[in-house]
Amino acid sequence: SSEFFRDGVYDYAGEGVRRSPAEHADHLAGLIDAYPVVSIEDPMAEDDLDGWRELTGRVGDRCQLTGDDVFCTNETLVREGIRTGVGNSVLVKVNQIGTLTEALATVATAHEAGWTVVMSHRSGETEDTTIADLAVATGCGQIKTGSLSRSDRTAKYNRLIRIEEELGASARF
Repeated sequence: SSEFFRDGVYDYAGEGVRRSPAEHADHLAGLIDAYPVVSIEDPMAEDDLDGWRELTGRVGDRCQLTGDDVFCTNETLVREGIRTGVGNSVLVKVNQIGTLTEALATVATAHEAGWTVVMSHRSGETEDTTIADLAVATGCGQIKTGSLSRSDRTAKYNRLIRIEEELGASARF
């Protein structure tokens, strides 16, 4: 949503629609109530923390509100989000924060608060499958790596299949 948030307003110029943060939260809550929406990534702009709190308070008990831009895989920002009621899930991109240690600390902090975590790829990915292993090892339960349209993405899904085969009956989703 950050791309549409200008001067305190969500501006959908292509649709001729402008919404205040409260109206944007109302709109998203209406969609969540009307349809079986279970997760939204970056539903509010990264600098609209009041909007995040509003939406989390309204639908956070029934919809995963995943912060990417608002948290940037940063444990300090996630701790603040937990404390202030901003979202209930974090998108983790290992190379966004800089070290594996920092990324794992972010995951642990989120899980300790009862939040969900989505392990994610970055644009310009290779066929390296490390994020599949990290998603399983950290108990994320979710991975964002895109559609099966390219070999770098297929490699990650294939790795998840191999991990499931290795774990057998002990695999948990």
